[in-house]
Amino acid sequence: MSSPSPAAAVPPGTVPASAGRPGIAPAGNGAAGGSTAGPSSRQVAAIVGVLSLAVFMSSLDLFIVNLAFPYIGREYHGTSLSSLSWILNGYTIVFAAVLVPAGRWADRIGRRRLFVAGLIAFSLGSLFCGLAPGVGALIAARVVQAAGAGMMVPASLSLLLASVPPAARSQAIGTWSALGALGAALGPVIGGSLVQISWRWVFWINLPVGLAAVLLAARVVPESKDEHVQGRPDVAGAALLAASVGLIALALVKAPGWGWGSASFLGLVAAALACGAAMVLRSRSHHSPVIELGLLRSRTFSGAFAASILYYAAFGAFVLSSVEFLTGVWGYSAVRAGLAIGPGPLMVLPFARLVAPRLAARLGGPGRVAVIGCAVNAAAQLLWYSQMTAHPAYLTHLLPAQLLGGAGVGLTIPSLLSAGSASLTPDRFGTGSGILNMGRQIGTVLGVAGLIAILIHIAPADPVVTFRHGLVLIIAFFAAAGVVSAVLLTGRPVLAPAGAGGPPGPAQPDRPAQPGMVTGR
Repeated sequence: MSSPSPAAAVPPGTVPASAGRPGIAPAGNGAAGGSTAGPSSRQVAAIVGVLSLAVFMSSLDLFIVNLAFPYIGREYHGTSLSSLSWILNGYTIVFAAVLVPAGRWADRIGRRRLFVAGLIAFSLGSLFCGLAPGVGALIAARVVQAAGAGMMVPASLSLLLASVPPAARSQAIGTWSALGALGAALGPVIGGSLVQISWRWVFWINLPVGLAAVLLAARVVPESKDEHVQGRPDVAGAALLAASVGLIALALVKAPGWGWGSASFLGLVAAALACGAAMVLRSRSHHSPVIELGLLRSRTFSGAFAASILYYAAFGAFVLSSVEFLTGVWGYSAVRAGLAIGPGPLMVLPFARLVAPRLAARLGGPGRVAVIGCAVNAAAQLLWYSQMTAHPAYLTHLLPAQLLGGAGVGLTIPSLLSAGSASLTPDRFGTGSGILNMGRQIGTVLGVAGLIAILIHIAPADPVVTFRHGLVLIIAFFAAAGVVSAVLLTGRPVLAPAGAGGPPGPAQPDRPAQPGMVTGR
């Protein structure tokens, strides 16, 4: 096992929940078996495997519908690409809104309990998606599915942080995040195969996997929770967040038709900003806010959050752009397009598991690896920009960019997560992981909406020009994520004063002072 990077390891004073930190219920069942010695390496592998399976499923379903769009549109004749995009965006928006409240509920009622509940809701939503009689019903079912994903993802990461000893945590995070990225990137590959049977199997495939994950979680994953958490999460704040992100996405999708200076577009943007401002105001005063502003005082945490939004905007737009180009310009079938995208995802796991941790150890932290990963992703898209043609030339033109991009994904995603997680104490595992994952979903919505706004006016005579415009957007997002990572994630971590995580005191019973909080210089 490779050595964890200094910044990826949790700082002194931060211990797993099972180690008995005050306020954190020890893992007294499941894999831990109630032992105070902590789980064995085999038990850790089993725990990481089950928790990674859940994030793989949720990420897979975020993008698996991309190759189903033409088939869904054919069955529901007359549905536009902008309408179909809400099958993806509706899922992502609800996913983002649920993450932080779910993280708080996980800390309060038990992380494994909420994890299993999320798996069940996700599986039921998948069943309803496959049975949907129309696009409206399909979007509604995707909302159910997204709510389940929003429950299980922060619970899975907080369970991983609480269950895995600090020495093994860096590599465990690498596996967890790599499988999430792999699920997103393999979505088109698996979706392209399943739609040959029926687009409904894109959703039904989750049912046996979800059932297996529920049974395994109950057997091998230890329970943990924060005994100090009080008060209900801010549901109204979560609704304001969903409204803000949804209105921005709608404005971006509709802007090409309405006009970027139209009253309708500006009105939606103003409404989105108002909802966002109201959510921030609630977060300042609510005892269990959607975004705990105290956590954002950590330079590494806020940097990882901001970089994740930008990176996943690029990543989400990149995956959709690849699918649309291969099927719409090169005329690939769904299966062939999925196979063409496949080599990139195969690069993710080895780079995330093996290369990223070693680089972090050598370079002095995961933040520097994230900068390199963003640069590699931007370079891959620049290469594809220079090679893109209307005539298929996969081996010489697209494949090198796919392989390079997959390596960049493997370097960046676990590094951003490790950098952000380094500033979390055990009583903030659920909340912090929810915020970090929320940034990923917000970024995906914005990236997909921005790309749709470009592709909606594609020129049939020369579609390559429009797709190059989309690549410019993707490259800009990757570059911006790299700049944010360089500025905020490459400093040496230092211990912040006690209470940096939020205002302490009796009026804030669920937000105690947090000694050991990490910030960057």
